[in-house]
Amino acid sequence: MKPWLPLVFFTCVLLWHAEAEFFTSIGQMTDLIYAEKDLVQSLKEYIRAEENKLSQIRSWAEKMDALTSKSASDPEGYLAHPVNAYKLVKRLNTDWLELENLVLQDTTNGFIANLTIQRQFFPTEEDETGAAKALMRLQDTYKLDPETLSRGNLPGTKYRSTLTVGDCFGMGKTAYNDGDYYHTVLWMEQALKQHDEGEETAVSKVEILDYLSYAVFQFGDLHRAMELTRRLISLDSTHERAGSNLRYFEKLLEKEREEEEREKSVNETVTVTETVVQSGAYERPLDYLPERDIYEALCRGEGVKMTPRRQKRLFCRYHDGNRNPHLLIAPFKEEDEWDSPHIVRYYDVMSDEEIEKIKQLAKPRLARATVRDPKTGVLTVASYRVSKSSWLEEDDDPVVAKVNQRMQQITGLTVKTAELLQVANYGMGGQYEPHFDFSRKDEPDAFKRLGTGNRVATFLNYMSDVEAGGATVFPDFGAAIWPKKGTAVFWYNLFRSGEGDYRTRHAACPVLVGCKWVSNKWFHERGNEFLRPCGRTEVD
Repeated sequence: MKPWLPLVFFTCVLLWHAEAEFFTSIGQMTDLIYAEKDLVQSLKEYIRAEENKLSQIRSWAEKMDALTSKSASDPEGYLAHPVNAYKLVKRLNTDWLELENLVLQDTTNGFIANLTIQRQFFPTEEDETGAAKALMRLQDTYKLDPETLSRGNLPGTKYRSTLTVGDCFGMGKTAYNDGDYYHTVLWMEQALKQHDEGEETAVSKVEILDYLSYAVFQFGDLHRAMELTRRLISLDSTHERAGSNLRYFEKLLEKEREEEEREKSVNETVTVTETVVQSGAYERPLDYLPERDIYEALCRGEGVKMTPRRQKRLFCRYHDGNRNPHLLIAPFKEEDEWDSPHIVRYYDVMSDEEIEKIKQLAKPRLARATVRDPKTGVLTVASYRVSKSSWLEEDDDPVVAKVNQRMQQITGLTVKTAELLQVANYGMGGQYEPHFDFSRKDEPDAFKRLGTGNRVATFLNYMSDVEAGGATVFPDFGAAIWPKKGTAVFWYNLFRSGEGDYRTRHAACPVLVGCKWVSNKWFHERGNEFLRPCGRTEVD
C-alpha cells in the first residue's frame, strides 16, 4: 500500500467466533500455541519425508554416475556383454520411470491437509491489527518507548522476545492505516533505527522512509519531512512520488518564509524564529476520554491519593457477615482498601481448585465482552473493553452455586435477583476503560429487561495474579487496587437512597505482563430492600 493513496479500511466478516478476536483473550490464545506446535510436528514429518526421498534420488544418481562413467568410456565394449545390453534397456524402460514417479511423488499432502484444517482457526487480519493496537496501548499507558518494547525489556517476563525491523514496520503500517500518525512516526523511527544498525530484513529503508516522511509531514514538521524525503531519494533517485513530495514541501516552505517576511515588514520589532520539531517531540493527540491522564497514571501506580491520614482510617478484621451462621466458625479476612466510598477486600474467597474449575467451565464459552447500550439496553461490543467473558449458571456445576452462596453470605445481599456469574479473561493489553457499573438517570432503560432495578453493588473476584499492570483503578478519588489471586473486592454502586455514587467510576487497567482472570457478581436493588434499607439522606 502506498502512503499517499487514499486509505482503505477493510471489515472482516466474523463467520465463526473462534475465527477472530483471539487477541481479546489470553486464555483462548493458548490454544494457538498447541495449534502451532502441531503444525511444526507436521512440517518436520514433511521434511523427513522429503529428506528420505532426496536420499533415494541421491543414491540412484551416484549409482548411475558411476555406471555411465564406465559405459560411456567404451560404449561398444560395454554393450558387447549381453547382460549390460539387457540392463540398459530395462533401466531406460522401467527403472528411470520408477525414478520419475519417485521425483513426482507429492510428500506435501499430509502437511498441506493439516495446514488447511488448522487455517480455519487461525487469527485474522482483525486479530493482527488488534494485537498491534494492544502493544500501542501498553506503550502509551505505561510510558514505554518503542525501543523498550522492541527489545522485550518488560518487568516480570519469563520468556523474552524481540521485535524485528519487519515487526516494527508492521506496527507502523497498522497505525498509519488507522490514521494514527503519532504511533506511525514512533514505530517507523524504530524500524529505521534497527535497519541502520545493520539488522537483516526484507523491508527496505525506502519503504520505511516513505511512510515516515508522510507521517512527519502530518505533524507540520516540514523541515524533517524534507530531510527524510531527501534521504529516500538518495537511496532511490527514481522514486517519482518522493520527488514530487519534495517539490511540494519546498513550495510550502517557501510560502512560509514569504509570510514571515511580510510579518517582519509590518512590525520590525517582531523577531521570527524558525522552529524545527525534533525527532520524538510530537505530542500524543487528545482522545475521547477526559480523565485519560489520571487513569493511565493510576495504572502506573502514580497519583494514588493514599495519604497517611486516610491510611489511619483503614483496618483489617474478621468478617462474619453480620453473624451469619455459616461464617461464625470460619469468618473471612476483610481488609479496607478505601474509606470513602468504602471498598473492602476479602481474602481466601476462592480456592485454587474452584478457580480452575470455573475457568474450565468458562473457557469454551468465552466471547467478546460486551457493554450495555445506555439507550437501548442491548449488549454490544466496544473498543474500550478488550476482553472475553462468559456467563455461568448455578446448574452448570455445583462449584458455581457454591461460589454464589459464598458471595451472598459475605455481602448479606441476595443472589436471587443478581446477574449470573460473569467470568472474564483479558487479552493482549486487555482493559476496560473508566465506566460505571450502575445505570445513570439518562439511561433509565439499561436494566429494564432484567426487571430487577439498578446494580446496587459489585463483587469482583480476582482469579489470577498479574505480573505487571491489570489494576482496578478509580480515577475520581485516586485509588488503585492490584489483583491478588483468591481475593475479592466489594463496593456499593448506589447510596442507600438509590442514587448512583458517581465516585465509583472505575477501570480495569491494561495487562502489561501476565494473564488476568476475574469473575464478578452484580447485585441488584430488587430483593435487597430490607437487606440494605434506605438511609435518612440522599447520600447515606
